[in-house]
Amino acid sequence: METLATIFVLIVALEHFYILALEMFFLSSRPALRTFNLTKEAASDPRIKTLFANQGLYNGFLAAGLIFGLILGSSAVQLFFLACVIIAALYGAATANLSILWKQGLPAIIAFLLVLFG
Repeated sequence: METLATIFVLIVALEHFYILALEMFFLSSRPALRTFNLTKEAASDPRIKTLFANQGLYNGFLAAGLIFGLILGSSAVQLFFLACVIIAALYGAATANLSILWKQGLPAIIAFLLVLFG
């Protein structure tokens, strides 16, 4: 069960590093435009680019915290950052797009439960 927990924590971390890359460096790419439902014009707006880059940085902090928890072998650190991801997914689902709950929240919830009971 511990191995499965580690795998799910890594999946959540990798997903957030991927989001960081899309938001900070590849906002004009097809995957980013599709993921964030943006037009090319919107993605090239400096104000929108700044907002997305800021979000990307926060996603990177979440991913880094999860990796840090794995390196330390600390379930408390992992649970804290997984809880942050879950809360962010709930907020995103309520305010932006319900699919965030399934795409980001569900893997984090599964990882949280595996770490908690592992």
